[in-house]
Amino acid sequence: MKLEHLTNETFKQKIFNFEANKEWKFEGDTPAIIDFYADWCQPCKVIAPILEELKEEYGEKLDIFKVNTEEQRELSSVFGIQSIPSLLFVPKEGQPQMAMGALPKETFKQAISEVLSVNE
Repeated sequence: MKLEHLTNETFKQKIFNFEANKEWKFEGDTPAIIDFYADWCQPCKVIAPILEELKEEYGEKLDIFKVNTEEQRELSSVFGIQSIPSLLFVPKEGQPQMAMGALPKETFKQAISEVLSVNE
């Protein structure tokens, strides 16, 4: 299953319109994980199949998006992305939380349950 790649425009429609809102306001209906990555990044390649597995396991309960930091520099700078992979966990309610690095699958599942309140 291929994960959807977000651009500046689609990010504003589906996640957060950072031009219209100063305060965080989630535009989506489904909790989401956003993977800020680059093609040359080895740890990013490690988590890519994990994210695809998670999308298959959680299905409609969870959206998983990717943002190529090389192509979407403005979007990356809005979130102050310094190191990749950086993963933004976006709950339906409340503030998003950022995690850095190649997380093991179990850590993703724990965050999906605790931060996003989504269970398989």
